[in-house]
Parts: sequence; C-alpha cells; structure tokens
Amino acid sequence: MMTFINRLLALFNSYPPASIPEATTIGERVAVPAPFLRVDTVASALAPSLPLPAIAPLPAWLADEESLRDEGVLFGLSYAQPDTKIAQISAFFASEAAPLTELAAQYTGQIRALTPRIDRREKELTSLRDQLTQLRDSQPVRTTLVRHVISLGISIILCMGTFYLVDGTLYRVFPNHWISTGVFLAGLFNMSGHTSFFYETNTRLTGRRFMEEIGLPFAAAVFVLVHALSYQPVSQAIGLFIFILFVFLLSGKLLLSTLTSLQHEMVSAQKNRQMIAAKQVDLPLLESQISQHEQDVDRLNGQRMAVVTAFNQVESTLTQLNTQRDKLVNLFLGEFELARSLRDRLTKQQRQLIMND
Repeated sequence: MMTFINRLLALFNSYPPASIPEATTIGERVAVPAPFLRVDTVASALAPSLPLPAIAPLPAWLADEESLRDEGVLFGLSYAQPDTKIAQISAFFASEAAPLTELAAQYTGQIRALTPRIDRREKELTSLRDQLTQLRDSQPVRTTLVRHVISLGISIILCMGTFYLVDGTLYRVFPNHWISTGVFLAGLFNMSGHTSFFYETNTRLTGRRFMEEIGLPFAAAVFVLVHALSYQPVSQAIGLFIFILFVFLLSGKLLLSTLTSLQHEMVSAQKNRQMIAAKQVDLPLLESQISQHEQDVDRLNGQRMAVVTAFNQVESTLTQLNTQRDKLVNLFLGEFELARSLRDRLTKQQRQLIMND
C-alpha cells in the first residue's frame, strides 16, 4: 500500500507542471528515530525499595511511524495547525515521564539524607583514629621519684640535727624547748619567695630582696651565737654561727622545694599509671569503635552508591524519553512542513483526492 507522501510524489510526477526540488525526499529531511527504549530494561539496577513505574505501550498513531508521517501530510495539506498533534505527543510522554520524575525526586531525597550521615560518621572516624594514634604514641613521663624521696629524707635528717644543735646551745639559758623550736623555725622558714636567690640565675638582687632572704636567718644565727659565746670558746661559737646560718639560708628552701617537686613527681607517676591502664583498656575499645565506624561508613557509602546509580539510570531513561519525544515531534513536523510547502502547488481537487485516498 502506497503511503500518502508516495502518492503525493506520484501525483506530482503525473502532472509535470508542478516543480519539485531535486534530491529532496522525506527520508533525507527527517532522521528516522531509534527504537523506543522501554524503561523496564533497567529495572534490575534500581533500588528494590522503589520499584520502577510501568511504562504504557505507545499508541498506534505513535508506534507506527508511517501513520505519523501520514498524519503530518494530512495536517500539512489541510488548514489545521500542528499544535494540537504536538501537544498530544508531548502529553503522552509527559504522563509517562511523571512517575520517573517523582522517582528521581525520591532518590534525590535519599541522597541528601545519606550524605550528612556519611559526613558525620567520617568525622567521628577521623576523631577516633586521632585518639588512637595519640594514645599509641603517648609515652610515660620520666620521673625521679626515688631521688626526691631520698633528698627529702636527707633534708629532714639535716633539719632535725640542726634543731638539736640549736636546742643544745640555748638549753642552758632557755630550758624551755619551745624557745629553741621558735628560733629554729624562724631561721629555717623565712618569709621570702618560694625559692632562694642562691638557686636562681640571672636574677637582679635588690636590697629589699637581700633583706628578705638574709635578715631573719641571720638574726636567728646571731641569737644562737650570742648565747653560745657565754659558755663556748669564740672559735667554736663562730663555727657554730656559720654552720647554722648556711643551714638556715639553704636547708629550709631546699626542704620546701623538695616537697613541691615530690608532689609534682607523684602527680606524674599517677598520670603514668593512668596512661598504662588506659592503653590496656581504651586501645581495644577504640579499635573496636573504629572498626564499627568503618563498617558503617562502608555500608552507608554502598547505600548511597546504589541510590546514585539508580538515580543516574532514571535520569538517563528520562533523557531517552525526551529524545524519543523530540524525534517523533520532529518526524511529524518534517512531514507537515513538507506537505504544507507543497499544498499551494496542488489544486483543490488534487488535495481532496489525496486526502480522500
């Protein structure tokens, strides 16, 4: 059976006055569209939670390209406008694309919901790895606890011996031991800073600082010297004065400094014990948490990748639907425009004959 356009061309061949441009055919002007892609061919790749919408078969007037060409010829030979037919084609494809558009929107929502969860998990994973690295690299602080304990013991013995020396010197004049105790404490623990200038370097020594450091120990040593001269030889009393003065100047601050250092060393030792216990307990716990977070990140990434793949395939299907629509519209318009351009060259009887046939 001859198509409309073939009969139209045959009619022009039978009527020589009509002029047709050379090498002009319908097939050359309009590309034949590729076979219609059914969306269910990618259903196996989509997420199982969102089933692929079923696509209705093409209507007969769209499935048969020759019929669509004939429609274009009829519209072109008549005074009808192609807008109605184009709207019908667009409406069919719009109805078929609507479920896919909704499905793509759902996939987009899933991707937007998964992305912050993955980012949060990755930040937590990075934090846990930093904690693990920091805990593994931490080393016990070197302490000198034994040295400070021995130093403290020696300082206590030195202070006790000095106290008995002061008490023995003052006992003949002041039989009350509390007086000796007061003199000893006054000389040993003066009211200056926490360290003596004897232990400091690059320190500016002022008169006030000198009196604070030297005044009270010197007065206590002189007090002992005066009473020692009353019954001891001068050389022995002077030797006692020098010894007690330097003990007062150095031993008191040394004793307090040793106590402070010992406190710091005990804190450091406690931190070392806590760090060792933390390594034994926290390392396996951190490793377990890191492993769990890695599994969660992998699982969430797998879910997002599946959704992204399904989304891309839906977008590809929508693109192919639009391409198929455009091809069919162009096929109709090509036949329409060609027939419209030839319409005025035909007589009314010729047009009526073609349309009735």
